[in-house]
Amino acid sequence: MSENAKNWAGKTIVVFGATGGIGQSLCAELHAKDAKLFLVARDAEKLEALAKKYSGARTFTCDVTQSEAVQKTFSEIEAEASPIYGVAHCVGSILLRPAHLTKDEDWAAVIGLNLTSAFYVLRSALLSFNRTQTPGSVVFCSTAAARIGLANHEAIAAAKAGLEGLIRATAATYAAKGIRVNAVAPGLVETPLSARITGNESALRSSLALHPVGRVGQPEDIASALLWFLDPAQTWVTGQILAVDGGLAGLKTMPPSQKNGP
Repeated sequence: MSENAKNWAGKTIVVFGATGGIGQSLCAELHAKDAKLFLVARDAEKLEALAKKYSGARTFTCDVTQSEAVQKTFSEIEAEASPIYGVAHCVGSILLRPAHLTKDEDWAAVIGLNLTSAFYVLRSALLSFNRTQTPGSVVFCSTAAARIGLANHEAIAAAKAGLEGLIRATAATYAAKGIRVNAVAPGLVETPLSARITGNESALRSSLALHPVGRVGQPEDIASALLWFLDPAQTWVTGQILAVDGGLAGLKTMPPSQKNGP
């Protein structure tokens, strides 16, 4: 076993949104590191199917938009495998709709799933770390839309921008305890959640044009970055939002007709 693998062996890692495209990819990475996996999602059937891939993984159904449900999940996991070392929040949604067509219930659902749930998970993780005096790590999924203006992304951009502010403030509050809080900010990633975009030829072509690298992301692209943040070796990294977006948020390329270089 490599030294890096030894760092992970037996450590309790909780993955919220484990049955999603990115969540599943992260679980595969963590299993390969011999981490002790606790998988959390809303759909019990999907959870059980996923757990069959990973010997020893435990599953918990939880509606992360409900504070008491999140607290209960953490309490149950602590009772089985304390201390919790790492927590990944891979929960989210995609709403592409201009503000004037966004209904109250649409707004509430986006904020609830992408921001409020993140706060509930973060708060419970912090309480767990404090109870066990563990220098733990929490990672989230933000979005490139939180840092660059993308049409029709008003609700999701607001939710994820709020998440990024929450991450930075929390990282500052708890840094002295060795508790690290970070996020990965993807561009468009090919998952079941984004199927309406990636499965539509016109929409996909438009999206590809926005990504300088020339392709949409794969779940593994994001999972590897989340894994790096969770890595026990990264004790000096906190309060960071890492863009893993094919250059979407940070680069502006020239149209092909104006390029002079390669």
